Amino acid sequence: MSEQTKASARIAGPRDAGEGGTPPVNDSAFARWLADRAGQILLQVRAETGHADGKALKAAGDQAAHDLLRAELARWRPADAVLSEEDEHSRVAWTEGHHPDRLGANRVWIVDPLDGTREFSEEGRDDWAVHVALWTADSSAPVRLTAGAVAMPARHCTLATDQPPAYPPMPLESATGGAIRIAASRTRPPAFVTALAEDLGAELVPMGSAGVKIAAVINGEADAYVHAGGQYEWDSAAPVAVALATGLHASRVDGSPLAYNQADPKLPDLVVCRKDLAPRLLAALQRHLP
Repeated sequence: MSEQTKASARIAGPRDAGEGGTPPVNDSAFARWLADRAGQILLQVRAETGHADGKALKAAGDQAAHDLLRAELARWRPADAVLSEEDEHSRVAWTEGHHPDRLGANRVWIVDPLDGTREFSEEGRDDWAVHVALWTADSSAPVRLTAGAVAMPARHCTLATDQPPAYPPMPLESATGGAIRIAASRTRPPAFVTALAEDLGAELVPMGSAGVKIAAVINGEADAYVHAGGQYEWDSAAPVAVALATGLHASRVDGSPLAYNQADPKLPDLVVCRKDLAPRLLAALQRHLP
C-alpha cells in the first residue's frame, strides 16, 4: 500500500458497503452508506469486466453505479429529487417555463456515479471515486450542502460529512516557506495552472478525478485544488461538502460562493484550499485566469 493510500485509510470512517439491511437514517451517514454501496459495485464490475476494452468498462461502471444509486434513493428517499451525471437530460441548461422537478424541490441528491472514468478503466489506478451529496433549500449549511460523501473504493477509503476529518495540519513545506502543492489533472491540466504554479513557486501534483484531488486537500496531501476548465455540479458537490465540513475554503475562482441545484448545472470553476492560503491564491488567480 502506498503512503498516500495509508494516509487516506487512516481517516476513513466505518464501511458497511455491500451489507444488506436498513441504511442509516441520518443523511450524512446515509450518503456514506450509499457511496460505499456504489463503490463496491464498481469494484465488482472492474473485476468481472477486465481492462481489455476500456470503453466498455467505463460504460459498464457508469451504468451499474448509476442504477444502484437511483434504485436506493428511490427506495429510501422517495420524496427527494435527484441530479445524476448519467441522467438523460443532466446537462440541460433549463429555461424559464421548462425545468425539472428538482428546481422546485426542497431536497436534491447530487451524485456522480463514477468520477474519473479514465482512471477507472486503467488497470492499477486507484484515483477514481463515487460522489453523493445532498442539497437542501432551507439549509443553513455552507452553500446548502447538508451531506456529502466521497468514496474511493480502490483505496478502501471514504470521506464524509458524518465524520469529517480534522482540519489538516500545516504541511512542513508550507510552514517553512517551501513549495505549495496544487493538485492538478494528470492528463489535461488547464494552461493557466502552470503559470499560476510558477507565480506561486508551487509544485503541481498530478492525479485523477476531481473528488480525489479535493480529497488530497482534505487530508493534507495537497494544499490546493484549482479548476477552471469546465465542470458540472456533480463533479464538486460531494467533495466540497466534505471540504467545507472539514474547515477548508471552497469558492469560485473569483472568490464568489459556489451554488448548487441551479437551472444550468454547469459549474465551470472552483478552488478548494487551506483557509490560510486562500487570500494569496485568489489574488494570484486574478493575474492568471484566461
